[in-house]
Amino acid sequence: MKKSFFLVYGILCYVIFFVTFLYTVGFISSWVVPKHIDSVPQSSLGFALLVNASLLGIFALQHSIMARPAFKKWWANFVPAIIERSTYVIVSSLCLVLLFWQWQPIGGIIWEIKNPTTQLLLKLLSMVGFGIVLVSTFLINHFDLFGLRQVWLYFTGKEYFQISFKMPFVYKYVRHPLYFGFVVAFWAAPIMTAAHLFFALIMTVYIIIAIQFEEKDLIHYFGATYLQYRKSAPMLIPFTKFTNTKNPKGVKPMSIISDRKSKDETGS
Repeated sequence: MKKSFFLVYGILCYVIFFVTFLYTVGFISSWVVPKHIDSVPQSSLGFALLVNASLLGIFALQHSIMARPAFKKWWANFVPAIIERSTYVIVSSLCLVLLFWQWQPIGGIIWEIKNPTTQLLLKLLSMVGFGIVLVSTFLINHFDLFGLRQVWLYFTGKEYFQISFKMPFVYKYVRHPLYFGFVVAFWAAPIMTAAHLFFALIMTVYIIIAIQFEEKDLIHYFGATYLQYRKSAPMLIPFTKFTNTKNPKGVKPMSIISDRKSKDETGS
């Protein structure tokens, strides 16, 4: 019964995540969804900025605090390790749902691209960014990152084991391709409104800060191994570190997502 419950819980958390991810694409791109980042403003500028900053702050704090080793050690007293990752995923998704629900459009255009071809290219680039986010999870292990592998192994009576470090494809050229994909998706906008700019700026700053905390943890866990990896690949922008992108001598292949998952299950 317990195994079945954990499996159903893990699947439910994953489904909620994936629907939330798809809504995120529509929310940022102003496509299909009933309320998006550039919906018609319905409140004053000051109120909108306050609410939006609070919503982004809630997401950022949850996403970072729940990923820290000290919190995970405390959290383990209440949440079984098998569903710890799934719980992280659903809480993150619910924070995004809250953001979508309470987001206050601002209005005002910062820039607008008139050329139809350029408009299309920027829209496609934004989709490419979201694609990079999704693909980079599969390059390591998508289902482990989002908690399904943990509950499935438990359900089938198999012991969980951490995925070996790898540095596949894009991870040879950038340590955080997932974050890079989000940055591309946020900024590739043919029409940049004040609300979109506010969102993109805050999230980009958060990403840069979050990376510092993540890499501090990674250095703590993997020491010289991760320090050597940092020398072989740039942090956020691919191809900006013109050094040998092959594995440094004596260093195991790795990726930021794999490392982050390893931390999560021993405690993204």
